[in-house]
Order: sequence, then C-alpha cells, then structure tokens
Amino acid sequence: MEEYFGNELVKKFEEMMENNHEFYFDTEELEDIIVYYLELGDFNYADMAVNYGLKLHPNSLDIKIKRLEILLEWEEYNTAKELIDELKGASMENTDFLVCYAKYYSNLGNPRKSIEICKKALTLEEEENFLHNFIADEYVNLGDPFNALKHYRKALKEDPTDEYSLENAMVCFSDLNKSEEAIAFLNEYLDEFPYSETAWFEYGQFYFNRKNYDEAIRGYDYLLAINSNSVGVYANKAACYEALGQYQKAIETYEEMLELEYTKAFTFYKIGLCNKALKQPILALNAFQKSLREDPQFYLAMMEQSYLYEEMGGMSEALHFAKEATQLNENNLDYQKRLAFLFIDSGKFEESLSCLKKLVDAEPSRFYNWYAYSEVLMLVGEYEDAVTVLNRAIKKHYRAELFYQLSNCFYNLKDQDKGMESLQKALELDPSLAKDMQKKYPFIKDEVKKVKASKVKKKN
Repeated sequence: MEEYFGNELVKKFEEMMENNHEFYFDTEELEDIIVYYLELGDFNYADMAVNYGLKLHPNSLDIKIKRLEILLEWEEYNTAKELIDELKGASMENTDFLVCYAKYYSNLGNPRKSIEICKKALTLEEEENFLHNFIADEYVNLGDPFNALKHYRKALKEDPTDEYSLENAMVCFSDLNKSEEAIAFLNEYLDEFPYSETAWFEYGQFYFNRKNYDEAIRGYDYLLAINSNSVGVYANKAACYEALGQYQKAIETYEEMLELEYTKAFTFYKIGLCNKALKQPILALNAFQKSLREDPQFYLAMMEQSYLYEEMGGMSEALHFAKEATQLNENNLDYQKRLAFLFIDSGKFEESLSCLKKLVDAEPSRFYNWYAYSEVLMLVGEYEDAVTVLNRAIKKHYRAELFYQLSNCFYNLKDQDKGMESLQKALELDPSLAKDMQKKYPFIKDEVKKVKASKVKKKN
C-alpha cells in the first residue's frame, strides 16, 4: 500500500516537472520521492526533487541530508564537505547524517575516521544492523578481519536473516584460518535457522573448499530440499561428484539442472566432459553438439570436439573445430599452439605460420616457439624470412639449435661463408646435436665434416 502511494507521489512530481507546474509537497512527501529515486539509482531525478524540496522548505535538514547523499554518489567531495560543515552543528544526533558523514571519510580512504563516526551513530540505537555491517566493511578495508568478524556477527544479531553479514562472517573466518570456529558458528546458526538457504550454501562451500565432497553434497542436498530451483547449487553438487570421480552421478545432476535453465550451453558442455572422462566419446560428442546448438559461438565445446575427433582419427574434423574455436578466441595461446600443430600435422605448413608468429610475439621467452616458427619457414622454402626470425631468436636464446638452423638457411641461400660461420658456432655450442641435425638438414652433412676436419688441422 505504501509503495502504491509512493508511486502516486512520484507520478504527481514527474507530471509537475514535465508540465512546468508547481505543486506543494510537505517534507515527508518530498523525502519519500527522493528516497524512491535514490533506491532506483536515478540521481538526476533525485537531485531535481531535492532542489524543488529546498525551494519549498529551504531549512529542512532532512532534505539537505538527502542532497549530501547525492553529492557523495557523484563524488563531489568539496561541495559535500561544505554541506557537512553546515549541517554538523544541528545533525550530530541524526543517523542519516552520520551515515553520510562516515561515507564521506570512507570514500576518501579514511576508514578509521569512518568507523569512529559509525560508532557515534550506534549510540542513537537506530539502523544498528546497517551500521555494524558498515563498520565491519571498514575493518575489512583496514585488513583487520578479526574486528570485521565481530561486527558482522553483531549485525547478524540485529537481523539474523541478513545474508550479507553471514556470508562475510564466513569470509573473515577463512581469512583468520579459523575453520573449526567457522563450522561451529555455522552449525549453531543452522540449529536456529535450519531453512536458511545462505547458511546451507556456505556449509556446502566450506566442505567443498576443504575437499570433503561427501559432506559438501550433504549441505547442497539440504539446500535443494528447501529450494529445488537453486540452479547454481546443482552445478556445485555436480562438481563434487566430478571431484569424486563419480561422473555418472555428475551427469544426472547436470541433467536435473538442465530442466531449470534458460541458457544450457555450459551445462551440456560439462555433461560432455563427464562422458569424455567415462570414455564414451560418442555421447560426449553428442553433448558438445547440443552445447553448440544452444550457443553456436561457444568455443570451449568446439575445442573439445576437436580433441575428440583427433582421438577418433578424424583429423580434418579436428582441424575444422580447432580453427573455429581459435577464430573466436584468438588471444588463447594454447589454442594457437594446437591449431599450429594440426595445420602442420595435415601438411598445411603455410597456414600454420600465422599461429606461430602470434606465439613468438606473445611468448618470446619460449625457445620452442622460435624453433618451430623457423623450422616451418624453412619447410616452405622461406629461407630469408627464416634468417630474419632466427636472428631475432638468437638475441633471446643463444642456443646451438638456432645456429644449426641458421647455417641450413645460409647454405640453401648459397651463402657458404655465413653458412660455415653459423655451423662453426653451432658445433662449438653443442657438437652432440650434429648427428641429428645432419639427418634433418642434409645440406650441412658434408659441411660438418669440413668444419671438423679444419679443427683437426688447426690442432696439428
């Protein structure tokens, strides 16, 4: 009923503003209108209501406090400070003012001053749940979970149904490494409020984080008995079964979840992963295909299909899905590596070069990115480009393999002197690689003999 009248007031105010009329509202009506807009997050209209209110009631402290609230939302701290100084004398017994005053210091990064003001507000014995949460949050900002926990628990005493206080109290227990106290606190709370969904969720998470998956499932089952429509809880319960290696039970749980979901792509994907773990590739492929029907751009399901087709010997399908997935997630280096491998495996060396270039640009510290890139450039006969790449690589990795590759490039480019020079460096760095390198690069086979022979002559 109050909401109805509140909306009627708002409607009257908005009609007045639209038609450029002037109606009378008392201070309480104006406060209701301003609060409506503040709760809606429409600070422009709230400001209009404040300005009109101050025009009608220029001395109203309550409306001025609402103006202060808007200034803090807009981060106009200089103007807010001027208004605080104006109001302070008459409003230090006003809880709303003290909350704004505390928020001012909180926003400026002074949590200690904010806590001091909130404690002053607590003496007024109003909004105690809110104030204890405010103080607790400020202690969190100070990195003091011990005192934060005290105030979250006090907030919970003021309102035992406050989910925010309960969740954050559990976070504080975790930060303090007080697991025994945490579960004792939670069990005590559940004894008093056995139908609390938040408490049972926290119970499940507590045991999940400690890898006690059976007990976590127990907590999630209690929660689902209270509210069978808690979609996310099915996902958590299924994750427990996965961690226990009970993939069939995980699939059954995900299938229950599907009945409640609007967007099902990720759940089908998870079912596919479970079937894959059960060595049931056809069922897994079926699930991944359903995932893509739900979301044709879901690259995780695409890449999983690529892996499955590879295992089943369908390399052209494996390449197709890897290419599709990588196009949708180009910055994923693992995808780029996989796509490069599949291109090379299928003999599409030139197509692999764009992937390999992205890898050396993104991960120049990884030696094998350079090695593979230059190797493929040589395979397609791009020896000059390979020399450029190898010179860049040698600045990062002064290794024999790169000099062997470089010598092969120079010999193919008919530059015998540079080929010999690079080969000499390669043999100095690691002569044990020479045998394998001669198999890979027949061009350098005779040259290795010449270099070794010249060394023997020098010794003699």
